[in-house]
Amino acid sequence: MRVDLTINNHIAELVLNAPPVNALNSNEWHELADTLEQLSDNKDVHVLLIRALGKGFCAGVDIKELQKDPTKITAVNEGCWRVAKAIHSCSVPVISACHGFVLGGGILISGASDIVLATEDAFFGLPEIDRGALGGGAHLSRLFPLQAVRKMMFTGKPISAERALSYGAIESIHIDQDALLAAAMDIAQDIASKSPIAIRLAKEALNEIEPSDVNLHYKKEQAFTLKLYESSDSQEARDAFVEKRDADFSDEN
Repeated sequence: MRVDLTINNHIAELVLNAPPVNALNSNEWHELADTLEQLSDNKDVHVLLIRALGKGFCAGVDIKELQKDPTKITAVNEGCWRVAKAIHSCSVPVISACHGFVLGGGILISGASDIVLATEDAFFGLPEIDRGALGGGAHLSRLFPLQAVRKMMFTGKPISAERALSYGAIESIHIDQDALLAAAMDIAQDIASKSPIAIRLAKEALNEIEPSDVNLHYKKEQAFTLKLYESSDSQEARDAFVEKRDADFSDEN
């Protein structure tokens, strides 16, 4: 798995390291879910920090894998759902420190987290509409208000970290990755210094009082992705992305 993991002073630091864009294939999503579930059960871990190396935080799923074998969509969907659920349901707080692009599966990771920080150059989006897929709206809705969510879903266009901050979607903005990591680690250290029993109960309580079940809603969303994948439009969108051309959704296609 292209993820680096360290645990020091009750802080688990999970680093996505899948160049060039931290796009994970079907197996890697499941491996990441396994790691997250194990960390949740680890009593030595009081807080989890997720960050990434490379150009951006996470570009989501490996579209090239799906373009070659569309049947992989079921495994990808299940892996993504497991990762998002593992983060949201993690027994300790999860901090996402995001830089560059936060797209697709990156929205699942950040949207399922408890605290999100970002660099000035970060941008958040769901380009699925242009990739022959759907999904992510449930987690996007944990970050952004209704109008922003619908525009992002329908157009595939991202929004900047500055605008995300104005919505209250992220805790803070930082000039570069070094400053981002320092700020995220400060919060992690503060949380790690608290009573572990109190922190775990606080996390459970906050999840219990959320107005909607994000895991259930994301699972419902995925049914629409499967339905879209049965269409020729979905295959055309994936082919166009891999071939670096505009998609053709005309009747003749």
